[in-house]
Amino acid sequence: MKSNEIVSENIFEIIRNQIKINDPPETKLTYDRLRMKGLNDIQTMKMIAQCLSIELFEMLKFKKPYNGERYVRNLKKLPEDPFDE
Repeated sequence: MKSNEIVSENIFEIIRNQIKINDPPETKLTYDRLRMKGLNDIQTMKMIAQCLSIELFEMLKFKKPYNGERYVRNLKKLPEDPFDE
């Protein structure tokens, strides 16, 4: 497995866990909303992963704390690209 695939699978696992434990609840709400719009599971997971990746990048690259408010704002914007600052 390539490193990009490993990273993607780990991000998907985080999203699945967020949905399972309903924390934050907006992750499941966003997943359900996008599925109702006709996106398949992979498309939906990739969109949510964009939002999560922004948070992970900020944490790892810039040593910033997780910004849950920004994550939720970006989830609510989907299917538009999530590039909130």
